[in-house]
Amino acid sequence: MFDVIKQDLAALEEAMIATVQSPVAIITEIGTHLVQSGGKRLRPALYFLAARGGVSFDRDKVMPLAVAIEMIHMASLVHDDVIDSADLRRGTATANSKWGNQLAILGGDYLFAKAFSLVAGNGYDDRITMRLSQLICDLSAGEIIQNKEIYKASRDEAEYYDRIAKKTANFLADCCEMGGILAGLSAIETKALYEYGQAIGMAFQITDDLLDLTAETDAIGKPAGNDILQGIVTLPVIRALGVSADAQELEQIVTCREMSASMLARAIEIVKATDGIDYAQAKVDTYLERARTVLPESLPVEIREAYQMAADFIRLRKY
Repeated sequence: MFDVIKQDLAALEEAMIATVQSPVAIITEIGTHLVQSGGKRLRPALYFLAARGGVSFDRDKVMPLAVAIEMIHMASLVHDDVIDSADLRRGTATANSKWGNQLAILGGDYLFAKAFSLVAGNGYDDRITMRLSQLICDLSAGEIIQNKEIYKASRDEAEYYDRIAKKTANFLADCCEMGGILAGLSAIETKALYEYGQAIGMAFQITDDLLDLTAETDAIGKPAGNDILQGIVTLPVIRALGVSADAQELEQIVTCREMSASMLARAIEIVKATDGIDYAQAKVDTYLERARTVLPESLPVEIREAYQMAADFIRLRKY
């Protein structure tokens, strides 16, 4: 899918390992663990594609921001895992399960700081700094909104879309736009890239929420039904709460903070008995169609094709 930026992504891994090195051994240990835990690297990949959309490409110039993007993503996941008391991420032990909540939180803070030091030290356009600052505000706001609503049987789709935009979609949109800025693309082109990233970001998060209900634990690297267990109501559940004959029972389960395994299994059963899965999948398809149609025609053919394949991957992904 990302053959055109394969070398960029390989260089990114080396740069990230170098970035987390510290005179403080435990910081290096935590940072190295987080980098080596892997991930799709979707955010820097989208950024690299946009950065290659102009007439010239300077890897040395764009790399620090790519590292900063992934550092911010990793830091946000570390904090999420602490909030969720998660033991696994992508099938690997989380930082909080290995070093405890305090060191995990401080490790995440360190990654945020490193990200901004990379941006400040490489003379990027002020627009880049502003977008990264707003991005972290959005990530925090999305998490606050989510945690304010845990163990509540929300039926508010608008609130759900706002939450996933702040937690996921805005980040992907910013990555596409920032790459376009560094590539010297026009305001119209960078706006279109932002809209593409926003659309696939919404589709990506809804798909993630679907996989939480439909995928095997080994595939997603965390327990199936974990969102419900954590009191997080996602789109398929919102739909089921609105249409299921067993909506009252489902509401009682999703609002229970002492949820048993049998209660969780029953909640998943109720959701799957409705059109909640298909309803959410239709929303994914709508967002992905939007993403495909807004891509600038001016992009190089191989870049457009990679962006199209990214949309296809989101539609078909199983993890």
